[in-house]
Amino acid sequence: MLSVEVYQDAPVPLAARFDCKPGEMVALVGPSGSGKSTLLRCIAGLMHPARGRIASGERVWFDGSTRTRLAPQERRVGLVFQHYALFPHLSALRNVALASPRDDADSHAADLLARMGLGQLTSRRPSELSGGQQQRVALARALAREPEVLLLDEPFSAVDQPARHELYRELAELHRGVALPMVLVTHDLHEARRLADRMVIIDGGTTLQQGTPAQVLSQPRNARVAGLVGIQNHFEGVFFHGDDPQWGRLCWGSREGPQLLVRDKHRIEEGALVSWVVPAEFIGVHRSEPGGANVLRARLAEALPLGDIALCRFEIEGLRAAVQLHQTTAQLQRGELVVGEPVFLQFDPAGVHIMPRRALPAPH
Repeated sequence: MLSVEVYQDAPVPLAARFDCKPGEMVALVGPSGSGKSTLLRCIAGLMHPARGRIASGERVWFDGSTRTRLAPQERRVGLVFQHYALFPHLSALRNVALASPRDDADSHAADLLARMGLGQLTSRRPSELSGGQQQRVALARALAREPEVLLLDEPFSAVDQPARHELYRELAELHRGVALPMVLVTHDLHEARRLADRMVIIDGGTTLQQGTPAQVLSQPRNARVAGLVGIQNHFEGVFFHGDDPQWGRLCWGSREGPQLLVRDKHRIEEGALVSWVVPAEFIGVHRSEPGGANVLRARLAEALPLGDIALCRFEIEGLRAAVQLHQTTAQLQRGELVVGEPVFLQFDPAGVHIMPRRALPAPH
């Protein structure tokens, strides 16, 4: 298992801690400049943090307290760079073979390239390969080292969309076929959700939250995480306990706002100011009023077609708040949703996630 715990104040602040089990893929997710690639460089030994510990299984690669600092070549790490970093004057075969520690390096490299679907292109130089093909060579080179850990630094950002989807498939197959800890750096939430077993949200070099993609995206720890993972339907309100201990009341916006029935996990005080999120899959859109709880009148204020889907903005009646949802363009074309007309939105209590927020100081 790869275990990482690193801290420093400068030049790049770090306060990150996570682990990655064999056969697991962990995605480090955060905006540009958040410290994701710096963490990868620390794992690979390309830089050393001020404090902390990095270990692969029982072997310690870095320990600030004992001044253990293994050099990059002493760590069995396979690293796939964002822009391939292939030797331009060498063939695909030689690029991969140079990384292999085995006596049969050429044969080993040819096998890996065949595994990547490049068996017929081994003699080509990088300039004679497409971006997707170059990235496969880079991945084969990383595996040629027979690594204990595979690190991928935004490996799909430099390839076009069709090649990216093919690389997703190949990486998913590789993930199933090897028992390596795999750490993927990405700022693409869809990519992380599609590929990773766990997500680690990084900002300012600090670990803010980690968990399965479903957990992080539906239950962000705080408003900062909610913003980083791109949750659009993020609101404020006031929370009250209900008569039934399993249920609470969420007043949208203020104490006088519309009320939603929500799960009471007994972590929030009576009358607390809260922020809350609800994933789109927990919001139903209806032309006529449905039965059940948490039904609010709204109006389709805007619909922006984006190919097969349309980004729709629904304004809640009596509130200065809007819910954004993706609906199919076909619904608009069939007249099932018409801009300006009323609809009913129904919020599933199971999808409403509530987070405490600090009250603003009282004015003097």
